[in-house]
Amino acid sequence: MRDETATRQGRVRGSAGRSVVAFRGIPFARAPLGPLRLRPPERPEAWQGVVDATAFGAASLQSPPSHALGVPALSVGCQDEDCLSLNVWTPAIDGARRPVMVWIHGGGFEWGSSGQPLFDGSRLARRGDVVVVSFNYRLGALGFAHLAALAGRASTDANLGLLDQVAALTWVRENVGAFGGDPENVTLFGESAGAISIAALVTMPCAAGLFRRAILQSGGLQPLHDAEAAAAVVRDLLEELWLSPDETESLRHVPAASVLAAQRVVSGRLRASPQRLGWQPCVDGKVLPRDPAEAIRAGAARGLALLVGTNRDECRPLVALDPLLRPADEAALRSRVRALVPEVPDPERLVAAYRRGLGSGADDLVCLASALETDAHFRLPAIRLAESQARHERRTFMYRFDWPSPALGGALGACHGLELPFVFGNTDAPGLEALVGDGPEARALAEQVMDAWIAFARSGDPGHAALDAWPAYDAALRATMRLGRQCGVVHDPGGMERRALAGARGRAEPARRRGGVGTRTALQLVQPGPLRPPGSEPR
Repeated sequence: MRDETATRQGRVRGSAGRSVVAFRGIPFARAPLGPLRLRPPERPEAWQGVVDATAFGAASLQSPPSHALGVPALSVGCQDEDCLSLNVWTPAIDGARRPVMVWIHGGGFEWGSSGQPLFDGSRLARRGDVVVVSFNYRLGALGFAHLAALAGRASTDANLGLLDQVAALTWVRENVGAFGGDPENVTLFGESAGAISIAALVTMPCAAGLFRRAILQSGGLQPLHDAEAAAAVVRDLLEELWLSPDETESLRHVPAASVLAAQRVVSGRLRASPQRLGWQPCVDGKVLPRDPAEAIRAGAARGLALLVGTNRDECRPLVALDPLLRPADEAALRSRVRALVPEVPDPERLVAAYRRGLGSGADDLVCLASALETDAHFRLPAIRLAESQARHERRTFMYRFDWPSPALGGALGACHGLELPFVFGNTDAPGLEALVGDGPEARALAEQVMDAWIAFARSGDPGHAALDAWPAYDAALRATMRLGRQCGVVHDPGGMERRALAGARGRAEPARRRGGVGTRTALQLVQPGPLRPPGSEPR
């Protein structure tokens, strides 16, 4: 099997495995170092000879959360400011024009890497006869410190992490044909911060034409920074580095380790007070001209097929672990409801609706709070995205991932990030066995999920022979494919709770809050630490 091919920059040599050739660590932009720090990515330089592409490139500088440490499948590997590389898994280098699936990793815009073993694309590429691509992008302050916001002006220096993603997609457009892929048939798929990135990309003029379809897992229309919120975060960062607001140019010369240390302090402060994502995209007026929610509602993603979904219990571990979110009693639960939904006139009535929906888990405060947090931060934004897109594009589909983790007696439920091993077929990834449950049922579900994602990448329709017919989503029937121990279409799952929460807000969609909402830790959560099992399984 051939393991060498030519890109526009030069030749690369990968490693041939069982029916798949893998190329790792290919640069798609120049190293963002020195004068290129905090600047938009530039095209990579050409090279002579053959570059060895058998090892992953460095991850963006970051501080991985404690729950990821010691789990081999979540290891990000080495880190460096020079991080803009990508990886390709292809069934063959043969001139075929296979569908291309481009993965954007999550991690709250602060951690994660395309090189995490969980995201190995071999099985997906082999099973679907598709080309799988993944890439790194700048995270944290080096990718999302919006310096121009301090001056109140639009700038091409904003949203550098998103511009890195556009540079990677441009590389795919120009080079994937040499790896057996079809540059005219590209599907994005991403989770959490990766899905939020996709929601931005579908509205960005500089990303137009680079992909045809998108799968958004547990992310989408969460609120982004406006200029004021972005400027406040940058001021905090500069203050930690003993720089004044008019010394932003000095950030290009501060040691990277110092920037990372200051970033950690700012993130911790935000986590404890407004609970917002400090490092995230900003509606800057140029790179990201409009809020994605408004743009998609107006038809900015017309012509793009979308598959959107969430996990049933996204916030369960977060609520159990975070004392700011875990209610100690009924009064604390009502207080949290008021914080989540300031417009609510009667918290008791909203809680009562969720109690009816939970059934046997209605008396467990962690279950109640988890359901409320999950809907407010994940499910309703996903529904809002699907509703907005369905007005303009018939090929809009929705799923809910219901497979419960067997860990801790089922206490985690179908938590945030649990679908990832199923999407990549890596339920046996090292360190994840106890969390996922790598048995015959898990492997069968992984095959069904992979086949749905592959079918969508091929045709824009996720239906396949092993699943019931998968209708498109609309605001009347709200057809949603449930992916779990038993797969099948349900209509408007959790409809009463959806209506109650939307009604409490006095509108058909969640209220948007400047600077983001309390999803920071949830967006970073993949595998939590210990927690007490709740009394029963919710919803």
